[in-house]
Amino acid sequence: MSDGKIIKALSGFYYVLSGDQVVQCRGRGVFRKRNVTPLVGDYVVFQSENANEGYIMEIKPRKNELVRPPIANIDQALLVFSAARPDFSPQLLDRFLSVVEANDISPVICITKIDLLTPEEKKKIEWYIDGYRSIGYKVFLLSSMTGEGVKKIFPLIDDKISVLAGQSGVGKSSLLNSLHPKLEIKTADISDHLGRGKHTTRHVELLQIGGGLVADTPGFSSLEFPEMEAEDLPYTFPEIQEYGENCRFRGCLHINEPGCAVKQAVESGDIRQYRYDHYQDFYLEIKNRKPRY
Repeated sequence: MSDGKIIKALSGFYYVLSGDQVVQCRGRGVFRKRNVTPLVGDYVVFQSENANEGYIMEIKPRKNELVRPPIANIDQALLVFSAARPDFSPQLLDRFLSVVEANDISPVICITKIDLLTPEEKKKIEWYIDGYRSIGYKVFLLSSMTGEGVKKIFPLIDDKISVLAGQSGVGKSSLLNSLHPKLEIKTADISDHLGRGKHTTRHVELLQIGGGLVADTPGFSSLEFPEMEAEDLPYTFPEIQEYGENCRFRGCLHINEPGCAVKQAVESGDIRQYRYDHYQDFYLEIKNRKPRY
């Protein structure tokens, strides 16, 4: 028996890094019976006679996991959003932020393709950036074409497992190629008809970049809140959690309660209106979610 970490999952095989060796493994049937699926990032116990034939015998407890993309034991999420093509979406960014906050994953906001912006468009993006930085988020402006800002990412990923997340076409693969040119990850153009990118990454894989491991993940355009309850949502918005401590009632959800300090902060401009609007949207989505049995 040996210990290792799953660094890639593809076509029913799990590639386990143990020391300097990568062993191709299958999962035991008992995992299927328990409805448990090994994930990239899992720490596992496996058995093998050679590098091509192994079986995962045990999955060690996870500190966190995401469903989309399917990955476990993440230290931080690099949320990659494009400034243009596709257009910057603060609502989708807030959804990503809420989900990763709920999973105790540290988010870092990376806004790509800034070389495509006009001066006026850049001012608009910078208004959003100032807002996110004011509530404590790290935000980086990047261009894979010019290389602007890319070097600032290396210190962030040292000694960490990071996941790149964001919708298709925002430049995740291009960013990885800028960080590690030898990877030569396939990229694709944006569909003018659909206004979004084509999926160029087909599986989840941890890549050695700098002093850390970074997951390149299949692109996706939405996230649901399958495990989150409405009572948990305020804790995924840092500014709402901060002002919520001054609400009249313990357990205030900041929707219709009287004397709500969060709503007062929105009215005074201390909390940005669009952030509160997204909070309300997510709250209603969670409350109206059909129960799963």
